[in-house]
Amino acid sequence: QVHLVESGGGSVQSGGSLRLSCTASRYAYSGNCMGWFRQAPGKEREGVAAIDSNDSTSYADSVKGRFTISRDNAENTLYLQMDNLKPEDTAIYSCAADLCSSSEIWLQYTWRPEVGFWGQGTQVTVSS
Repeated sequence: QVHLVESGGGSVQSGGSLRLSCTASRYAYSGNCMGWFRQAPGKEREGVAAIDSNDSTSYADSVKGRFTISRDNAENTLYLQMDNLKPEDTAIYSCAADLCSSSEIWLQYTWRPEVGFWGQGTQVTVSS
């Protein structure tokens, strides 16, 4: 069963915007935390943004002030609004869901690719 499905990726020029969506099954959405992660070619997967059941958000330093994470509980959907995109934002973006104590702790310390629910990912390409 597919629990998380991302959409909204694409190609934009530097300074442009994209909005990613992640539609979750009710089972996956019931976890405390949901977040966005990305993996660029030749690099390890990294956390981008997360939100917990208290709607507390956490962001990687590299995207603070440019990206905004949000969720629509009525639609079981997670969003990532990405503004002022840079070429270094180019990566495959995946959404994830898992139990957590807080979005900050999950995003910075405790997430694991083999734990929780993960989507297949969507490609984001930013050209200079």
